[in-house]
Amino acid sequence: MASIYDFKVKKRDGEDESLAEFKGKVLLIVNTATGCGFTPQYEGIEKLYQKYHDKGLEVLDFPCNQFGHQAPGTDDEIHEFCTAKYQTSFDQFAKIEVNGDKAEPLYGFLKAEIDDDPEPKGMKNKLAMKAVAKIPGVSKESGFIKWNFTKFLVSREGKVAYRFGPTDTPEEMEEKVVELLG
Repeated sequence: MASIYDFKVKKRDGEDESLAEFKGKVLLIVNTATGCGFTPQYEGIEKLYQKYHDKGLEVLDFPCNQFGHQAPGTDDEIHEFCTAKYQTSFDQFAKIEVNGDKAEPLYGFLKAEIDDDPEPKGMKNKLAMKAVAKIPGVSKESGFIKWNFTKFLVSREGKVAYRFGPTDTPEEMEEKVVELLG
């Protein structure tokens, strides 16, 4: 059985990085987009990163243009947008796909570990995800990433512990981050 530490991903500069470099850290892995209704979550992700980075939290941000072409631009342009608008201090990796034949292998692993987003909380979030489900090209299959800002939390031991949907805010995840940091 594969471990999260068996995967290599592309950094913005095109170089490979082994996830083994993150052994012993709690990982927040998220597919993002700069032109999405959920893009303001960058602010909350940065707050979590600032608050818990020294305690062992790492953010692995993977821009994804697969949903509504909401992550246009080069990897460097995306990074510049995030640092300028949301003052992000964590780095982004190279742009990826999360579903289909060209999906990043890491995301195949994450989806296999926890195969579906939790049910959205609140009527507004349920309506938002119902609207997303009607967009052409959005997979309704169990396990597929439904939209940008699907988030996974990985324990210090490399176990995929939690999956959060696009409507789940970073603030709603904080309790689980603290739990995994121990």
